Amino acid sequence: MDLNTVTDVRDGRSREPWRPGDAWLGGGTYLFSEPQPGLRRLVDLSRMGWEPLARGADGSLEIAATCTIAQLSRHGRRMTEAAGPLVEQCCRAFLASFKIWNMATVGGNLCNGLPAGPMISLTAALDGECLLQAQDGARRRVKVVDFVTGAGRKDLAEGELLRSVTVPGRALGCRTAFRQASLYGLGRSGALVIGALDPMDGSLAVTVSAATVRPLRFWFPLPPGERELRRVVDAGVAADEWFDDIHGLPQWRRHMALRFAEEVRRELVRG
Repeated sequence: MDLNTVTDVRDGRSREPWRPGDAWLGGGTYLFSEPQPGLRRLVDLSRMGWEPLARGADGSLEIAATCTIAQLSRHGRRMTEAAGPLVEQCCRAFLASFKIWNMATVGGNLCNGLPAGPMISLTAALDGECLLQAQDGARRRVKVVDFVTGAGRKDLAEGELLRSVTVPGRALGCRTAFRQASLYGLGRSGALVIGALDPMDGSLAVTVSAATVRPLRFWFPLPPGERELRRVVDAGVAADEWFDDIHGLPQWRRHMALRFAEEVRRELVRG
């Protein structure tokens, strides 16, 4: 879609001050998908030169905001860590063509803050942390589960930039289980639940997304029983946090989330 209100595009490396009507441009798959009447200028990040994926000395994985889904998918298939298959599973959870895969970015998916965003699901489940940069260069870090605050809402100030998301090495070593449901084949996720079992201390994290307006991560020092898991998850999601749109009623989403939570618990415990 043409953005006929945009009058200027500037390179993200320039130091021109941020002004009303500006927007960061990564892959542009969301910006160009629907009218953006408030936009006047796009700030292009494509020439920032950020390494798409970088491994830290501690085994962590830093994913640049401009890393495309295709790049992340290729990296995931080469990973030797236990959580490697989860990367590809979440990439495949996109309702997207190969064209979108090669343009859409991890940062754009997080900054849209949509409940069905699979990069939100992936990085929240693996205890990811966002690196945010303000216009004056100041940086701060915030967990993915705290970055997305609601459907389409995120902890991002005016002009602030999501620079990258870092997944700790310990999380990459977790055994994972993945469940996803849609109302129709190849449809948008109505419920997506990920379990991650830490082999070092036996703790279990169950992350619920798509069914809820924001990602919710439930951590247990030891795997709980079926009743305890259901009680904690059900009590941890407020009534108005079950998402409601044409892709699923709240009652159905709650049912599927609780069902999937038990399935991933059982899979990981038996494994």
